[in-house]
Amino acid sequence: MDTRQTLRMMSIAGARPNFMKLAAIAHAVEEYNGLTEKQVNIEHMIVHTGQHYDSKMSANFFADLGIPEPDVNLNIGSGSHACQTADIMKAFEPVLLENMPDVLLVVGDVNSTIACSLVASKIAYPHEARHRVRPVIVHVEAGLRSNDRSMPEEINRVLTDAISDFLFVTEQSGLDNLRAEGVAADKMHFAGNVMIDTLINHLEKAKKSKVKENLGVSGEYVVVTLHRPSNVDTKESLAPLIALLEQVAEKCKVVFPVHPRTLNKLDDFSLLQHLRDNENVILSGPLGYLDFLNLISEARAVITDSGGIQEETTYLQVPCITLRENTERPVTVSEGSNYLAGLDIDVIWSTFCSVLEGRGKASRIPDLWDGRSGFRIVAQIVEDCAV
Repeated sequence: MDTRQTLRMMSIAGARPNFMKLAAIAHAVEEYNGLTEKQVNIEHMIVHTGQHYDSKMSANFFADLGIPEPDVNLNIGSGSHACQTADIMKAFEPVLLENMPDVLLVVGDVNSTIACSLVASKIAYPHEARHRVRPVIVHVEAGLRSNDRSMPEEINRVLTDAISDFLFVTEQSGLDNLRAEGVAADKMHFAGNVMIDTLINHLEKAKKSKVKENLGVSGEYVVVTLHRPSNVDTKESLAPLIALLEQVAEKCKVVFPVHPRTLNKLDDFSLLQHLRDNENVILSGPLGYLDFLNLISEARAVITDSGGIQEETTYLQVPCITLRENTERPVTVSEGSNYLAGLDIDVIWSTFCSVLEGRGKASRIPDLWDGRSGFRIVAQIVEDCAV
């Protein structure tokens, strides 16, 4: 008979980056529960908000990453930031009250992260039902700051950290930022990067992907991703970037998995057909995790405005040219293979040429990006939250 204490943990997933991080947590819970000497058993429940509803950006990730099917899917879908956040909060509150977990774990910086944290911070469990008034809120990937409040993700990061009980940090800058904001030392833990756990665990499987064969990719190539509203939502911002990609394609094939938002804008601005007519540009829809990992792991370079890809390329030591004026992941620039190129086309082009000509910078893998971050987090949660 198992006499171990039970700790009930609920994890939230909502958008593509969440799934990679949640995979590491889910696998770490399984590993932790398998340790016979431990006195605590974790009951892990997964809630999928449905913030990303395209199958390539949502459901397929559960299969690719070996994550258990979510116990609850809120099926929220798209909407403005206000509507989506409000819809998640309204749908999530009864789920939280029905299950009353001891711990609510949120990851990253999407609307699901702040919405579910806000609900948990204000909830009141029935006094007779549980030994806690509300769940302990745990934020994984805390402390990251771009210092750009025009980014919706920055608002989500700052607010989630402010109402969380325990904060797990991926890099030294996260600790520095939280200390500067007055966070108590006993709330912060430097655990490493759970996204890298997932990358390490799936890299060999990803190498078997047939994505290049399916897309007709051969020889050297560059992978491109664009999705940030500031880069794609107006023709004035998107057209110069597309012209740049065509210039890049003169030197090297470009593989461009197009985000649904970007696809719509390319079509709206009459930029899509020109890309389709370029034989050196290979367009695809959203890719599953394993296919995308295969592509970036063997790319000559990656050009992106994503946050998580900066981390993945740093571990893989693939040059990454980031089309943003700032990054919340500075270790990828100071130690990793990431170049913060901004939006000056001349700077982006000269950076690309340097990389292609073999004049790129040296890089290293940051501390604790070792594949064990998820287990460190789960073990610390038990230490902090079990009673």
